Amino acid sequence: MHIGELAERTGLSLRTIRHYDEVGLLPARMRTQGGFRVYEEDDVERLQLIKRMKPMGYSLEEMAEILGLLLDASPIPHGADLGEFIAEAERRRDKLARNLAQAEELVALLRGWEPPRDESAG
Repeated sequence: MHIGELAERTGLSLRTIRHYDEVGLLPARMRTQGGFRVYEEDDVERLQLIKRMKPMGYSLEEMAEILGLLLDASPIPHGADLGEFIAEAERRRDKLARNLAQAEELVALLRGWEPPRDESAG
């Protein structure tokens, strides 16, 4: 598939997909004779995984490690173990959950807010 279809299927912009290509997270496996990138079905899965990592604040390097581990059958980096990856993902998830709870509290406060009554208009 071409980049436009990949963008449509993943909800990502062409610019974002090109950026992931440039930094090595989503290298195009092929190009047409005209130089257009060509992607495969598993690239959709790769981008979906990147989309899951993005809000968790992973750096590009960390994303590359996780992509390698989950999709590319890369070995776990020296000195690390799967438990460390899981613990870090859980820590980041818990932080997002706390942030979401605070956002929900703010929304509730805003919904319940009423402007002060002007006692002098009477």
